Amino acid sequence: MPEPEIRELRYFRAVAEDLNITRAARRLGIAQPPLSRAIRGLERRIGAELFDRTGHRLALTPAGETLFAESARVLASLDAAVRRTRRVGHALVVTAKPGVAIRLLHRVRERFRADPAAPEIRMVVSDFGAQAELVRDGRADLAIAACVNGEGLETELLTTEPRVAALAADHELAGREVLTAADLLTEPAPRWEDSRVAGRGHWLGHPDRRADGPLVRDTAQLLDVVSFGQAVALVPASLAAVNIRPDVVYRPVGDVTPYRTLALWRPGSRSPSIARFLMIAAEHGPG
Repeated sequence: MPEPEIRELRYFRAVAEDLNITRAARRLGIAQPPLSRAIRGLERRIGAELFDRTGHRLALTPAGETLFAESARVLASLDAAVRRTRRVGHALVVTAKPGVAIRLLHRVRERFRADPAAPEIRMVVSDFGAQAELVRDGRADLAIAACVNGEGLETELLTTEPRVAALAADHELAGREVLTAADLLTEPAPRWEDSRVAGRGHWLGHPDRRADGPLVRDTAQLLDVVSFGQAVALVPASLAAVNIRPDVVYRPVGDVTPYRTLALWRPGSRSPSIARFLMIAAEHGPG
């Protein structure tokens, strides 16, 4: 028996989302009768009823529930493959959050521009914690990130650098030359707005430290709340170097893990552009 067609799966998902043939047909831009025939044809191909039509409105059967979940992954994978294929030889889309990774990305892009045979690098600035998902769904070929959930992706460590504590200039710890993680244990720590942020223990510097300070969404806001004494934050040394302010001081913290910048890409990729990007990026330190 022939396998279901991609068009049929898209039709099925539209009906499953609306649970109404008329609305689904309107959304798809087709007439209702051919949509109904397509759904019946899909059921015959699979050998199971996907919708319970006995009530006042459509409902998914157990088989329909299964296909709805599985088809989402199939179509997402197909869409990602199409996005990546269209870019081959023309562009390498690299995503990163604002900050250290963007500065690294600028330097690598300059090296690519010097080679007329190299593809264009398109930079996508993304929210904190969103980089891995952009690679998974094909919107980006490569991500530069730190402390992300890279499950299902290839990763490579690009750079490491010390982290320092950002404190208000009048904070009692500002007079110390070097701090420890224990010094920060009772200090309020900022809370990142994005709930997907991985490795929170890394950002706090101690597994028992709580993120009980103000909610922040970017570096500028982070340093503002620090300047008012509302939080103490651990930041990469290179970020501190380019954010010199009279109301914020930075102090080394001797016993916290370093800031790690990672590259993430799709498993099995044989892209020469990604390989070259990784080689060039590894030659550049942070800052």
